[in-house]
Amino acid sequence: MKKRGRYPKEFKIEAVRLLKEGGRPASELAMQLGVKRTLLYRWKDETTEKGPNAFGGSGRPKSDQLSEITKLKQELKEVKEERDIFKKTAAYFVKDPR
Repeated sequence: MKKRGRYPKEFKIEAVRLLKEGGRPASELAMQLGVKRTLLYRWKDETTEKGPNAFGGSGRPKSDQLSEITKLKQELKEVKEERDIFKKTAAYFVKDPR
């Protein structure tokens, strides 16, 4: 199985520029650059969608960030449960006693 390639941001930007110029077919350009044609189109879509923020590299968060995210998700879950309890309690006391 072939290992996934990682390409620098500058390489991707230049490849998209060459693709947009339209001087040669995408399949030929992809062959010269050593990438798949579909990858060129994916890079083009990303630059169109994100503009100058394309290829930021979201990646997987670091382990300390991951634990912080997990902790915050748990805290959010607890706060939502408390909110729901308060809503039900308030609705109970607001009911018309008639």
